[in-house]
Order: sequence, then structure tokens, then C-alpha cells
Amino acid sequence: MKKCYLITTAHLEDGLWFLDDEDFRTGMNYVAIQATRSKVVVLAFILMSNHLHFILYGSWEDVQDFVNGLKSRYAKYFYNKYGQRELLRRNNVNYREVSVEDESLERAIAYVQMNCVAANICMYPHQYPWGTGNSYFNPSPGEGRRLGDLSKRSRIRLFHSESVELPRDWIVCRTGYILPESYVNVKYVEGLFRSPKRMNYFLSSSSKARQRLDTAEESSPAFRDQTILGALPDLYRSLFRKSRFEDLSSDQRVEALRQIRFRFCANVNQIARVTGLSYETAAKLLDGI
Repeated sequence: MKKCYLITTAHLEDGLWFLDDEDFRTGMNYVAIQATRSKVVVLAFILMSNHLHFILYGSWEDVQDFVNGLKSRYAKYFYNKYGQRELLRRNNVNYREVSVEDESLERAIAYVQMNCVAANICMYPHQYPWGTGNSYFNPSPGEGRRLGDLSKRSRIRLFHSESVELPRDWIVCRTGYILPESYVNVKYVEGLFRSPKRMNYFLSSSSKARQRLDTAEESSPAFRDQTILGALPDLYRSLFRKSRFEDLSSDQRVEALRQIRFRFCANVNQIARVTGLSYETAAKLLDGI
């Protein structure tokens, strides 16, 4: 029996799914690939630095197949690039059935879309590229090239595989990933909300919107994880003449965390993610400052 599900991966506390924009682009393309490999309908999704959210319609088995297939494919890419095996194997997934009889599905979609706003990354969902934030009620569809117009070599670079075959009329945006509008059931979601005004009501009243309003500004991350991650080697070299956190002494690690906190207005959760420390270890080091 097919149902709607809200899928959420557990927040990684000591690492990130996506360390740079190439990782995000790859993640977006792997969602597109998995959408064709699994018998599910994708209604909405967002890729955050250390967790994912999806709204899927399908049977329980097919929904699990989608998530496991995506994790497996991306884990292989992550290992080939960074040499790390266990990052996603220990990343638990929560599946929650969403009713379509009331407004639960609208609220779930709004919750997914507002994750980037609650994380202080942008002001509006449509400004965040890694998901479906710009897919609905958009009179200016994203520009790009038809997948079928790309060379075989370009498609291999895009998908990190020679065996991937996707519909030729799907659109690859200028940033280098397949636009979600190519495979997400945008018309169904727009019909569900009925109007941009009604969708905006659910976005602005979602729990994630309230979280953004209720959270003190100074406790929200001021910089994206990837921005801090890219700056850390230079920070370590300027302070300690070393380029990796793993090479720092205990005292140097404490100073490094202090610098990250004050230079980037980072909270303990974000510091743990970008340094690869557990939350407990990062908090203990910061408490010693």
C-alpha cells in the first residue's frame, strides 16, 4: 500500500554529508538517479550539511529502497573522494507516515522547505539551491541544457558513473546538477497548496519558521559549514604552521576551537561538525577556555 512519508536522517554531530559544493551537486544528481531507480514519487526534499529530509510517496519497501540506495551510492562517492567508510553506515533514518486527509502533508512539506531558513543560511527557501525550495509556483523555470544534449564524457563527470541512463529531456542547470523540476511531482504539490499565498502561509507558520524567530540571533550559525571548513586549513597554518586539526596538540586544539567560535560566531554543534569532534569533546574543550 502506497503512503506519504517524511524521511529524516539523523543529524551527524561529528561530521558532514557535504563538505563542499561539489558534494552538494553530486548529492542532487544522486537524488535524481535514485528517483528513477526506485518506485517512489518525490514531492519535496532538502540536502543540509549534516542531514537530509525527503517527502516521498510510495510503498514502505520502495521508500526504504530509495533511501538505502541513495545512502549506498553517496557513501561510495564519499569514500572515493575522502577515504572515509563509516560516515553514513551509522547515520540512522527516521520514517514517519504523513496523512493526506488533513493538512499534515502541507505542514510536512513546509517543514522540509524551511530547514535552510531555520539554519540561518538564507531568508527564504527559494534562495537555497540544494533541494526543492525554488521548484513550486515559479513563473521563471530554471535554465540549463537538456541532458540528451551533453556528451557522454560530460554525463560521466556529472554522475561519476558510465552506466547511468536518465531521461534525455531532463534539464541540467548551469551549476551542474539536474533540476528537481525534472523529476519531482511539482504539479501535485502546487495542487495540494492551491496557491502561492496558501503555501507561503504554511511556510511562515511552520515549526522551522517559529524556531528561526524564537532562536536568539547569536546562537544561530553565521557562516555555512562549508565556508568554515574551507577556511580552517589557512587558519591552522597561520596560527600553528599546520594544516590539519588532527596534527594539533591538545593546547592548540583548544585555541583552534576558541578561534573558530569567535572568528565565525560558531556554536558548539557547528564546531563539532567542521572539526570532526563529538559534541561532548568539543563542549569539553570549549568549557576549558
